[in-house]
Amino acid sequence: MGSQADRVIIFDTTLRDGEQSPGATLNVEEKLAIAHQLALLGVDVIEAGFAVASPGDFQAVKTIAEQVGVSGGPIICSLARAIRQDIQAAAEALKPAARPRIHTMISTSDIHLKYQLKKSRSEVLAIAEEMIAYAKSFVDDVEFSPMDASRTDPEFLYQVLERAIAAGATTINIPDTVGYCTPKEIGTLIEGIREHVPNIEGVILSIHTQNDLGLATANALAAIEHGVRQVECTINGIGERAGNAALEEIVMALQVRKPFFNPYFNRPVDADAPLTNIKTQEIYKTSSLVSQLTGMLIQPNKAIVGANAFAHESGIHQDGIIKHRQTYEIMEAAAIGLPENRIVLGKHSGRNAFRTRLKELGFELNEADLNKAFNRFKEVADKKKEMSDWDLEAIVRDETQIQLESGFQLEHIQVICGDCTCPTATITVVTPDGKILTDAAVGTGPVDAVYQAINRLVQIPNQLIEFSVQSVTAGIDALGTVTVRIGHQERIFSGQASDTDIVVAAAYAYINALNRLYRYWQTQSQTAVAIASR
Repeated sequence: MGSQADRVIIFDTTLRDGEQSPGATLNVEEKLAIAHQLALLGVDVIEAGFAVASPGDFQAVKTIAEQVGVSGGPIICSLARAIRQDIQAAAEALKPAARPRIHTMISTSDIHLKYQLKKSRSEVLAIAEEMIAYAKSFVDDVEFSPMDASRTDPEFLYQVLERAIAAGATTINIPDTVGYCTPKEIGTLIEGIREHVPNIEGVILSIHTQNDLGLATANALAAIEHGVRQVECTINGIGERAGNAALEEIVMALQVRKPFFNPYFNRPVDADAPLTNIKTQEIYKTSSLVSQLTGMLIQPNKAIVGANAFAHESGIHQDGIIKHRQTYEIMEAAAIGLPENRIVLGKHSGRNAFRTRLKELGFELNEADLNKAFNRFKEVADKKKEMSDWDLEAIVRDETQIQLESGFQLEHIQVICGDCTCPTATITVVTPDGKILTDAAVGTGPVDAVYQAINRLVQIPNQLIEFSVQSVTAGIDALGTVTVRIGHQERIFSGQASDTDIVVAAAYAYINALNRLYRYWQTQSQTAVAIASR
């Protein structure tokens, strides 16, 4: 890719670091769907996973390499520790990609060396050099990260980076692994690297900022000001602990404040060329997809993609917006693909109008998915006076979300409840092998009764960790989206569903989460059998 000093390379790690968020576990099909959308979004590099971590991760990286890493598509990357086994797995999984990248890393801070690696500085230097050269024997494009770089002794960090470049690294990534730095410190760190590491101008300098102190985006932008030309980020800022720099925040900051950033790229202040390759109109759609598939809700006041990001309640603000939008808005909602007109269709609308509106919203459905979504739209439209774009999006995502090849299906839900009645639920479930089972249970409320009945039928041990309901739109007839997170053996699985009846939505969300857990069980069993047969 050369030095790429004229723009910022967007390295998306939603499928690797983002998936490390508790409860954000994704299956191969879901990862592939997100990867296709990231390619539409225009990201330069997709870190598809950590190939050696599990058979599922290996398959996800390989599938994305095959189907998304095509000629003209994004670079497909796999993380690998500076260990031969990791690098071999990454190289094997990435074979189908037109442009593969191995991203290898090793800790360099004294606290990591002492308590985690239990190795000396000289040992780390030798390992980094050897493993980068080993990765280079498989692919031309090798990225190296000195983990916990921001707490590493600067002189030792310079040594490691010099060796890494000499060994063949083409991208040098500087991780603020624990989100410790302030923007000023990040600037000083990058300046020191550029000044003291020989040949640093011959590689792409990258930054990876965590959000533990809420400074991930600010730190990434500060790094750009000091010469960094690749930013590692995730959709919605999801990731380990408090998350990562949010892609949408980085991209829109560079877009909205282009006159400020242009001089750092040796451009005239008023230069109009974009500073990234991101198609910003795909941001909202990508954000919604990641939220739905990971089960991680977007906080309403989240910058750029939150529900309140373009809402104005204050009378003073409303008056200003009416008179001139730029009084209180620094970007247009349409710039991120968020439609202005929210009310569009009703129960008398036809299939063609439905299809056309979905296209305007960015959904290209095949005939089977369109039929499912349209039938559900008609069902909901009979219950609601007005159908908004928010409703349409919730319906489409519910009806087209990736179904597991084998899993439990809800056939029937009936609930009796009230202030003088013991809440009772009767549930009919179709099992993965096609059996139809019915049972009933009582609970402290209608949702509890539904979950007790489902548990009696499904018999998958789990602990309900989180149950949340969000209204898709305003009004007493609004669709409600239920998100459920369940725990099993220190892993968390999420499910999501929408309906005008939140008890029904709760049942489907719970089944979706249980099916994720069931799929995980299947994968673990298959892996155990494969190991035993060796």
